[in-house]
Amino acid sequence: MMPADDPVAALREALRVSPTNLPLHQHLVDSLVRFGRYTEAEAAYRDALVVAPRHQRLKLGLAEVFFQQEKDSQSLVIVEDLLRGDDLSAQAYLLHSRLLLRLGEPERAARQYREALALDPALADAELAGRLEISPSTASCGDIDTEEHGCLRLANGAPGEPLAVDFERPAMNFADVGGMEAIKEEIRLKIIHPLEHADLYLAYGKPVGGGILMYGPPGCGKTHLARATAGEAQADFLTVSIHDVLDMYLGNSEKRLHTIFEHARRNQPCVLFFDEVDAIGASRSDMRHSAGRHLINQFLAELDGIAASNEGVLILAATNAPWHLDAALRRPGRFDRVMFVPPPDMGAREAILRVLLAGKPVEAMDYALVARRTADFSGADLKALVDVAIEEKLRTAIKTGLSPLHTGDLTTAAIRLKPTTKEWFATARNYALYSNQGGQYDDILRYLNLKP
Repeated sequence: MMPADDPVAALREALRVSPTNLPLHQHLVDSLVRFGRYTEAEAAYRDALVVAPRHQRLKLGLAEVFFQQEKDSQSLVIVEDLLRGDDLSAQAYLLHSRLLLRLGEPERAARQYREALALDPALADAELAGRLEISPSTASCGDIDTEEHGCLRLANGAPGEPLAVDFERPAMNFADVGGMEAIKEEIRLKIIHPLEHADLYLAYGKPVGGGILMYGPPGCGKTHLARATAGEAQADFLTVSIHDVLDMYLGNSEKRLHTIFEHARRNQPCVLFFDEVDAIGASRSDMRHSAGRHLINQFLAELDGIAASNEGVLILAATNAPWHLDAALRRPGRFDRVMFVPPPDMGAREAILRVLLAGKPVEAMDYALVARRTADFSGADLKALVDVAIEEKLRTAIKTGLSPLHTGDLTTAAIRLKPTTKEWFATARNYALYSNQGGQYDDILRYLNLKP
């Protein structure tokens, strides 16, 4: 007996009689979405995908429903899988843009919004464009290649902006980095020991140099560790971001990247650190236009040292999204060591807290207790914890005078703060479970106790 007040009851009854009827499935999910019944729509989409597991429109619909329920990691996995296919969908690009904006990546979101409009200008969304700070005149680049930050202009002999390369010699070393002992040892073997024992490595034919790729949640010390590596090796340090490489004229981005490597080769030993390397080395299969692919090809050629040797150039890179990287970057001889940088364990959290509180008024501080109360906190989260505790002390100190920090100040602040790493692991878990054919994310599964 169908409920008289359920507007989709007749559709459900029809599907019970004809469970493989795809138009009926689509009509049902469209009706549920129209009524805002997203939980039911999710279940209905799953039922439909059992009938047609490769149906692109159904997959995109399920991703839209996940987005409406703020299940962003599940939605992101589906959308990125759709965008890897040959049948490019403007709606998929648009949803990807909205997801990236919600996840705090406005630059990539702007790029995907432009891709959506290039395929279907009718999808223009003034509210989304405003949030992305995209003007109507630059929302679509037509047939001109696009880069991460907007439309490229043809060079026609015009030079790009001059590149300033400033090396530094960090004063910090591994002693200034709390925890991460296994990763430090790997870096010593790959980078530090070849410099200290060059004759021994030469005897075995092992060159000095190479690359290490670090990935993990943001705020867990990847950049801090790279800087400490240069200090430990007593080497020059140069950090490279997307803004140092990209240029508005076609071909100049590749020239700027080559210039960076040439400066590093002339200043060896040198630690060359690529922060957020996925912005430079994104998967070429995800790109519709040629400019981004040319830049990645140049990056691969520089890593290989085709035109000049990289002997003595120590290359580190960090990313929060290894699933966006081009697979060729992981080939031996490029970034042949891929290392997962997890949130600090209890001992590391205690060491980080001691570093953060050094020089501050502290009394009777139980570092071990605070470390126990901050499970899953990143190094950046712990800094925020100390900042919050100090702010509370300052409110009181303005009225009553200076008083030292106690254990309770930090444990109270820990109740107010939530670890930012959990959102990253929600996304990483999906990739580790469903897009891990080569076992590259086994470290994530082990960390989450999902792999024996």
